[in-house]
Amino acid sequence: MFELIINILLVVFLGVSYFTNVLEAPVPAKVAKNPYAFQPDVWPKVIIILLEICLIINIIQIIKKNKGKESFTLKAFVATIPDFFKSKMFLGIVILTAASFVLETLGFIVTAILVLFFYGWLLGAKNLPTLAIASVLIALVLYIIFSGMLSVNLPRGVGFLRDFALLLESGVAAVKGIFG
Repeated sequence: MFELIINILLVVFLGVSYFTNVLEAPVPAKVAKNPYAFQPDVWPKVIIILLEICLIINIIQIIKKNKGKESFTLKAFVATIPDFFKSKMFLGIVILTAASFVLETLGFIVTAILVLFFYGWLLGAKNLPTLAIASVLIALVLYIIFSGMLSVNLPRGVGFLRDFALLLESGVAAVKGIFG
């Protein structure tokens, strides 16, 4: 039942997103004048339509598979809600929600380290020093790939965290200048 409810909510959310899609990026004059060029809203709308089709197919399959089962009732679903709040899935949602609130302040590097560490711990990692080292290394590799190699602007944080991110970026830019 939980999966059905989530699928229905996604259909509604994506439907609303489709009709209220507002792009803040300006359309280049060359694209706006060309009647054959794809406008910037085409691909998001195509993706939403494809997702809607897949979700509707999934909803139909869920209903067919579970029709008539005693566990597929609203009463059974309500009875499982307290267990959900004790589950690892809920704790994972809490970790990502907390990360979204501190991302701009702490920056990508520190936030990624914390998310990776707490997710590893949540999933049962026993050796915490190894987990901490792996979290730091993975976060740095991700930062180097996205910020340095793909030129994606990631949040830098504030204060000394921003200075550290800028130092990393200048190091990556120097290495990129040598090899590129």
